[in-house]
Amino acid sequence: MAIIKSLGYIVGIIIVFIFGISGTYVLGHYEHGFNVPINSLLDAAYFTTITLATVGYGDIVPVTNIAKIFVMVLIISGIGVFITSVTVITGEFVNSRMEKYSGRLSGFERRLLKNHVVLIGVDSVNLRLAERLKNKKAKFLIITSDKTMLDHLRSTGYKAYLADETNEDDMKNFELGKAKAIIMDMRDKSRMVYAILLVRNLAKDSRIVTVAHTKEEERNTRSMGVSIGIINPADLASEILAKKLIE
Repeated sequence: MAIIKSLGYIVGIIIVFIFGISGTYVLGHYEHGFNVPINSLLDAAYFTTITLATVGYGDIVPVTNIAKIFVMVLIISGIGVFITSVTVITGEFVNSRMEKYSGRLSGFERRLLKNHVVLIGVDSVNLRLAERLKNKKAKFLIITSDKTMLDHLRSTGYKAYLADETNEDDMKNFELGKAKAIIMDMRDKSRMVYAILLVRNLAKDSRIVTVAHTKEEERNTRSMGVSIGIINPADLASEILAKKLIE
């Protein structure tokens, strides 16, 4: 929506310039409405620009009533559109830069989210997984509530964002329902319990996997009764190692 609005204002600026240039050329070339002849579109564009910019050098001035009325209409409508457009467009840019600096997801970035992998939390498994996904140039992002970790991840080239994993409004921004997969591996295990329930509600059709580093964490997750995948890295590693040793 913001992009469409910005494009609309840009189109508005273009229309104002076309109106100004064409009107100036017709009145100055055929109607002799200015103190000097307007014999080219460049002259018309020059007059339109200095008029809208309120510079007014005085080298070209309207001398007929219709030319004066035209210039007044150009100034009133043109400056209004121009100032509003510049304010909105620069405002969008500044907001985008502020969101990026603060670690928040910008509206533009949100609109691009689809079929992406979301890593929620920055415990050991997700950090290692992020490294592998980055090497494979996969489309993914990392969500963390740890500002220090956020700064570190961003400095190393990751698409990481600051959010409260247990806050519904924060998590809605990441289009979890459109995600290809969601991997949850948070360091604060008590907060992870709430985050799991929230994510499951927001992304009912997405593949969700939680990482349990201990048997107790695995049992706690299973006891919640939510339909998600659970991975216990220690169990997987020991199972693979035992198989290799027996062989």
